[in-house]
Amino acid sequence: MADQSTGERVKNSISAVLRGTGGIVTGAAEVAKDATVSTLQGAGDVAGAATGTVSEVVTGALDAVHDVGTGLVRTVKGVVVGVLEGIGEVATVSVGVLSDTVRAAINGSGSIGADVTKAASGIAEGLITATKDTGVSLADGAITLGRSTIAGVKDLGGDVIGTTSATVAGAITGAAEIGGDSITAIKNTARGLVQGAGEVGADVMDVTKGAISGAISGAKDVGLSVEEAASAAATGALEAAEQIGESAIHAVRDVAASGVDGVKAVIKGDQET
Repeated sequence: MADQSTGERVKNSISAVLRGTGGIVTGAAEVAKDATVSTLQGAGDVAGAATGTVSEVVTGALDAVHDVGTGLVRTVKGVVVGVLEGIGEVATVSVGVLSDTVRAAINGSGSIGADVTKAASGIAEGLITATKDTGVSLADGAITLGRSTIAGVKDLGGDVIGTTSATVAGAITGAAEIGGDSITAIKNTARGLVQGAGEVGADVMDVTKGAISGAISGAKDVGLSVEEAASAAATGALEAAEQIGESAIHAVRDVAASGVDGVKAVIKGDQET
């Protein structure tokens, strides 16, 4: 075992978790946390080693999912939580660390041919859940989640609307799990998604549709008002669009006014006449 790489150790341990009878999320989190802490504690430059460690741990976990053939969403959620908690024990969890973790999980999911839309849900749940114990605010975590998700999906050429929707829905679930403000999670995840769309050239209209759709479906799962959730997503999207330009502003307003999944989204504070 001593001569195995971090990724190989994680793969073997996660495979055992997936084949066992215990909780996958908890088991994956423990494996990822232990691997992250043990690797970074021996590193001279913790900040410099963190990115490579995240990638190794996530890749190892996803290789296990690929081999066993089950547990993608729960494994990804647990690994994201474990990696971030592990880094938090050794160093500061920055927005850069959050971004690296999201990108590694999305790219890793794509590399094994997994359903990136499903993985995005687990990534979002895990990242938002981890904000409770890592010193990152829910708002900052949600914005970083959105920006990094769009960047990762753009790299893969994946389903922007589906992944965006799953990300917002997952953020709502994660916020509910830790007793956080779901509206804050929705608004800032949508804001990050549209901000990221502007940075990587993704379609702002598609991203906005996905964000509102995810807000609606996620709201139903936790008993939140779908109208309030849709409004929060549209409001966050417009805040980001205002920093991009007129075409982005019009795209967000058009989607909100037309409605998504039968729900029209009222943008709070919009001064359009």
